[in-house]
Amino acid sequence: MTTNEAIAVLRDAGVASPEHDARALERHAAQTKADFDELVRRRAQRVPLQHLLGSAGFRYLDLQVGPGVFVPRPETEVVVDAVLAEIKGHDAPVVVDLCAGAGTIGFSVAHEHSGAVVHLVERDAEAFEWLRRNRPEGRDNVHLHLADAADALPELDGRVDVVASNPPYVAEDERELVDPEVREHDPSLALFAGEDGLDVVRVVVQRAKALLKPGGLVVVEHSDRQGESAPALLREQGWIAVADHRDLTDRPRFVTGRKPC
Repeated sequence: MTTNEAIAVLRDAGVASPEHDARALERHAAQTKADFDELVRRRAQRVPLQHLLGSAGFRYLDLQVGPGVFVPRPETEVVVDAVLAEIKGHDAPVVVDLCAGAGTIGFSVAHEHSGAVVHLVERDAEAFEWLRRNRPEGRDNVHLHLADAADALPELDGRVDVVASNPPYVAEDERELVDPEVREHDPSLALFAGEDGLDVVRVVVQRAKALLKPGGLVVVEHSDRQGESAPALLREQGWIAVADHRDLTDRPRFVTGRKPC
């Protein structure tokens, strides 16, 4: 199969970026001696590109991903930006990444702020295995925890500078709005969160309030349909300086709030 034929196959299958994906698969096949035609066939079946490549690029990292863990998305980069802006100039800030998945937020923060002490929490054993694979070597200040976000890290209560999370946030009635790559291949545990999609956000911000120092910041990603409901949730729970923020496509993407002093 030629590159142009592969592009046509992927376009006919409804793949959003057929040219990019075909060329990425072609490079991967050349580097690994994999069967290019088979890779294209599987991508046309809407198997995620990142599963076929074995990794997902995110900021300065290549994270290993596959079945059992949520594939990092570029939308989350603005969440990392917000965390880094908050801890800039701090020598050893403490950051907690709840619902860490493959380590997208936490490992990026650790990579870009070498002094940060980062704790990554993931409750699903299969996803935690991917988190373990992606842990940077030689970093004593990066800690992994197989635990539930609802009650994780009680030993850090009142000692954390930033709690960040990209939790599940798809409402149950929004399943058909999700791309096949996500709906059929990302773990349901990492996607769906009750009738309004905020069930896990509620858990995250409640735990964050205990973990954070007075004045500490919580940063939580949400869907582009939750730009009003997510901030309203934080205000109801007593957070101050609540603000919603947009991603690089100008869509509502994450909410921040501060723990009262």
